Amino acid sequence: MRKIRVKELDRDSFDVYGSYQQLINPTTEKIGEKPIEFFRDMVQLNLGSVPTASISVCRVEKRPFVIDTVEFHNGSSEGILPLDGDAVIHVAPATPPDNIPLDKFEAFRVPAGTFVALRAGVWHHAPYALEADAVNVLIVLPERAYAVDCAAMGLPEKDRIEIQI
Repeated sequence: MRKIRVKELDRDSFDVYGSYQQLINPTTEKIGEKPIEFFRDMVQLNLGSVPTASISVCRVEKRPFVIDTVEFHNGSSEGILPLDGDAVIHVAPATPPDNIPLDKFEAFRVPAGTFVALRAGVWHHAPYALEADAVNVLIVLPERAYAVDCAAMGLPEKDRIEIQI
């Protein structure tokens, strides 16, 4: 089984997959001063041609750090925000659906409160709970994207990838 190491998020290595921003105690540009500070336009999420954003929660419990399922969305980005614990995500560059880039998967630690915006077409699947027994992860997609714009597939045993912490 191929193995990959979890990386810390950094702008240079994650840029090909999308963007991210720490939302808890941000240090970006703001409008106003304490007691009311407005940190504006921190991260963008392309919803494609669908006008309605849908907010969902994916509760991920501890499970083996093995990539056995992958998915992508052609028409939009996906937003991922671990709420109550650090998570690990796996990603690979967008490719045609019949050419999963197994040798290009990477894994990143996403600290709680950090919003990740994946580009359309980026291979990924549900995050992994890093230390907690379970992590609630806010997911932002166009309404019903999971039903109309989601290509998900399981990987055969020979293609699975172990994530090393």
